[in-house]
Amino acid sequence: MNNLFLGLKFVFSYFSILPVSFKKEDDLSKKEVLNYTLFFLPFVGFVLGLLTLIIYSFLDSIPFLGAIIASCIYFVLYGFIHTEAVLDVFDAIYAKHSGKDAYKIIKEPTVGAIGVLYSLVFVILKISLFSYLLMNEHFLEFLSILVISRISIQFSVYFFTFRSSFVSLLCDSFTQKSFLVSIVLYSLLILFLTDFSFLLILFFAFLFTLLIANFLKKALGFLNGDALGFILESLEIILAFVVSFLWL
Repeated sequence: MNNLFLGLKFVFSYFSILPVSFKKEDDLSKKEVLNYTLFFLPFVGFVLGLLTLIIYSFLDSIPFLGAIIASCIYFVLYGFIHTEAVLDVFDAIYAKHSGKDAYKIIKEPTVGAIGVLYSLVFVILKISLFSYLLMNEHFLEFLSILVISRISIQFSVYFFTFRSSFVSLLCDSFTQKSFLVSIVLYSLLILFLTDFSFLLILFFAFLFTLLIANFLKKALGFLNGDALGFILESLEIILAFVVSFLWL
């Protein structure tokens, strides 16, 4: 049980800015802890989405501006960690076009103008789409998108090989049982929030995950932690667009 709580705390400490503290004797490198860390990742999306909706509820007197502010705060709640990944991935892709080592570029602390511009486009698209969902009161669909995008990260970790020590540890720790139980439990959560049509969206999310992951593997020559962040950001934009187009 202690490993479960450590995994829950670790996933929030790593994938959000929510305050989490650990004891000196806590061993976060244990396989069981990392297994639960990945297992609870979609729950992080649910909690961050819920906080975003609570913030928006206090700003409903200014719906347009409030939706933009709430959407921006969502970025802040996960510390822009996935947005930074988009920047690094595009920087590496275009560096490779110039004959440079994509893996070396993606690990450098500095970035090029192309990466900044592409990440800016991602941010504008995401804020626009999320604001549109919030203003039209598609709150449950919004929550489901944040959960599904993180289920797709589990899917990627389970089925692909990564050139990253931390992601590799997650891959090795995430058992088939944990993956299957996660799919069932979070699918039931999505079903509870929305309806059966959103389970179809989940299927398409897996399809897009495969397409994006294979594109990155071909473009970069490898997958790493930044690729996971890129997949998450891309899926949230794609799914928000699908919901905006089909539901509104």
